Amino acid sequence: MERETFGSRMGFILLSAGCAIGIGNVWRFPYIAGMYGGGMFVLFYLFFLVSMGIPVMTMEFAVGRASRKSIIKSFTKLEHPGQKWHLHGYLGMAGNYLLMMFYTTVAGWMLYYFYLMLTGRFTGKNQEEVAGLFQEMLESPAVLTTVMAIVVAAGILICSLGLQKGVERITKVMMTLLLLIIVVLAIRGVTLPGGTEGLKFYLLPDVQRMRDVGITETITAAMNQAFFTLSLGIGAMAIFGSYIDKSHTLLGESVNIAVLDTFVALVSGLIIFPTCFAFDIRPDMGPSLIFITLPNIFNHMIGGRVWGTLFFVFMTFAAFSTILAVFENIISCGMDLFGLSRKKSCLINLLVLFILSLPCALGFNIWSSFQPLGDGSTVLDLEDFLVSNILLPIGSLIYLLFCVTRSGWGFEKYLKETNTGEGLKMPRGIRIYVTFILPILLIFLMLKGWTS
Repeated sequence: MERETFGSRMGFILLSAGCAIGIGNVWRFPYIAGMYGGGMFVLFYLFFLVSMGIPVMTMEFAVGRASRKSIIKSFTKLEHPGQKWHLHGYLGMAGNYLLMMFYTTVAGWMLYYFYLMLTGRFTGKNQEEVAGLFQEMLESPAVLTTVMAIVVAAGILICSLGLQKGVERITKVMMTLLLLIIVVLAIRGVTLPGGTEGLKFYLLPDVQRMRDVGITETITAAMNQAFFTLSLGIGAMAIFGSYIDKSHTLLGESVNIAVLDTFVALVSGLIIFPTCFAFDIRPDMGPSLIFITLPNIFNHMIGGRVWGTLFFVFMTFAAFSTILAVFENIISCGMDLFGLSRKKSCLINLLVLFILSLPCALGFNIWSSFQPLGDGSTVLDLEDFLVSNILLPIGSLIYLLFCVTRSGWGFEKYLKETNTGEGLKMPRGIRIYVTFILPILLIFLMLKGWTS
C-alpha cells in the first residue's frame, strides 16, 4: 500500500501545530504565567521551548520521516536486528488511546458550552447559577456521553475521508479560523476598560512575584509547560513526519510549529487577563476558568453572548485539532500493524474509542465514587496523570536515546535526516548537549511530575 502524503507543506505545519495546540494552552499557560512572575515566566518558557521541546520534536519527526511508518512500526524499521526499541511502539499506542480516553470528553464539554452560549442559556444567570450549569453538565451521564460520542464520530468520519481530503483539508480550515478568532478575541480583551492592568500583570516581568513563589519552582514550571505543550513522546508528531517529503529541514519545520503553538498560548493570555481584570475577577486555572469564570464575565459584557460563542468555537477547534491529529495516528497504527484499509481501521476504532472514553464521561456521575488519586479525584485525573507524568516523558526519553546513542539509530543518522532539505540546520555541536544534558533534564521532569 503506497504511503499517503500531505497535499501541501502548510497542511503538515497546521496539522502538527493543531496537535500541539490544545486546551492546556488556554486554561493552564496564562494562569501559571501570571502566578510565576508574568514576563519572567514567559522568558524561561521560551528558553526551555528552544532548548528542550524543539530538539525532541525534530527527533520524533526524524524517526517518522526516515521510517515512513507510524509509531507501531517506525522503530522496527530503523533499529538493528535483535534490538527492542520497537517495544516503545506499543507504549506509544497505549499513550494515544489513553490521551483520547479523556480528551474526547473534555472536547465534548467545549462543544456543549458552545451550544449553551449560542442558545443564550447563560443570559440573566448570576455567578452561582453559571457554576450550577457546569455541575449540572458533569452530573448528567446522558449529556457527557452524547457530546463525547459526537466528538468521536466526527473525528473518525473526517479521518475516514483520507489524509488529504479529510484530515488535512478540515484542519486547514479549522486552524485558520482558530487563529483568526483568537486574534479578534484578544483585540476585544485588550480594549476593555481596565484591561491594561491585566496586561501588566501578565506580561511585565515581576521578579518579586517570582521570588515569592520560588525561583526554582518558576524554572521547573516553565520547563514543564515548554516541554509538554508540544505533545511529544507518543508518536503523535512522528506520524506527520512519515507523511512529509524531504524538501525542508526538520529543525525549520519544528520551529514553525513551536511558534504557532506559543502564539496561541501567549495570545490566550491577552484574552483572559485583560478580561478578568476588567471585571475585577482573579483568573482561575483549569476547568473553573473556562466553564465558570469566563461565562460569568461574558454574561456581564456588552455583546457577551457573541464573544462567548466565539470563545467556545475557538476552544472547540483547539480541542478538536488535537483529537484529529491523534485519531490519525491511531488509525495509521491499525493500518500498519494489521494491514487494514483506512475505512476498516476507522470503523474498528469508532467502537473502540467510544467504549474506552466511557469511563471518563461516567467518572463525574455514575462512577463518581471511584476516586483513584484521593478524595475528589476522578477517572480523568488518573488518565491525565498517566499520560502527562509517565507516558509522555518516558516516550520522549526513548525517542531521545534512540536518536543519540550507538545502541539506537545513532546521532549521525538522526542529524542527516534532520538536516535534509532547505531551511535551518541542526548544528553538529549540539551532540554533547542532547546526549548528556537533555536526558538528565527529562529525567528530572519525570521525577518532579511523580513526586508532585
